[in-house]
Amino acid sequence: MTDGLPMTVPASGLPSRVRIHEVGARDGLQNEKATVPTEVKAEFIHRLADAGLTTIEATSFVHPKWVPQLADAEDLFPLLGDLDGVELPVLVPNARGLDRALALGARRIAVFGSATESFARANLNRSVDESLAMFAPVVARARAEGVHVRGYLSMCFGDPWEGAVPVAQVVRTAKSLLDLGCDELSLGDTIGVATPGHVAALLTGLAERGVAAGAVGVHFHDTYGQALANTLVALQHGVTTVDASAGGLGGCPYAKSATGNLATEDLVWMLDGLGVETGVDLGRLTATSVWLAGRLGRPSPSRTVRALAPDQAQSPEE
Repeated sequence: MTDGLPMTVPASGLPSRVRIHEVGARDGLQNEKATVPTEVKAEFIHRLADAGLTTIEATSFVHPKWVPQLADAEDLFPLLGDLDGVELPVLVPNARGLDRALALGARRIAVFGSATESFARANLNRSVDESLAMFAPVVARARAEGVHVRGYLSMCFGDPWEGAVPVAQVVRTAKSLLDLGCDELSLGDTIGVATPGHVAALLTGLAERGVAAGAVGVHFHDTYGQALANTLVALQHGVTTVDASAGGLGGCPYAKSATGNLATEDLVWMLDGLGVETGVDLGRLTATSVWLAGRLGRPSPSRTVRALAPDQAQSPEE
């Protein structure tokens, strides 16, 4: 990495620190055509932790039929027990998924809903209201067990079947998820169509309904190259949690127009330049993405990884 770059030039109106919610090991790998070996996933997560990431979404306790790439959740999660000080959230779709997660000692779980009827049907085979009803006992039990609950809300800015999604519709569903008892909410731009003004309007709408920015995270996909711009606007509105995926991995198996997530390296480069603390070592993170690219057999789509490691060695022995 070039010494002294990026040059730190702080901007006003930004938080002093941002918590990165790393989703590469779950949201990234679930979209791979080939199944990544369990031991590679475990090493990937350990390398992410070594780079300074303290919230790493580990896996998903969905039925293997729906996401076969994550069918090894029971084998993977015990391999992560030595990661002291690292939060390891896992996705659970229903009560059965919660049972599986709790049996392995998970202390942070996430449920995943939709702001649109079409995606709720595609992803959960339920309407939005039916999905919320399914989540209610899951969230209640998790809270009773002292487990932290995150609520994902997909299609907050656009839907491949329905097109534009009204801000009021998203606010209503987001508030319903929080009212169930979720500790935090992640707003998903699942197909990457958000623009900065749209992000500002949604966050303003949530604030008007009493949703504090501290309870909100943002999850942008970079389909149209807007993820960093959208993130900056979210930070200016008080958001301090940003989802990102090492190397820009990911998409959504139920929305074919969804491309990769905001790359964690691209996010860290921007935040380093703004003087916003993340605790993440960009060099180690980049090396981790290069290492994983070697195992996936292709270069990372992250612009920062490509700039810092243009040759991206692909040997599995590295």
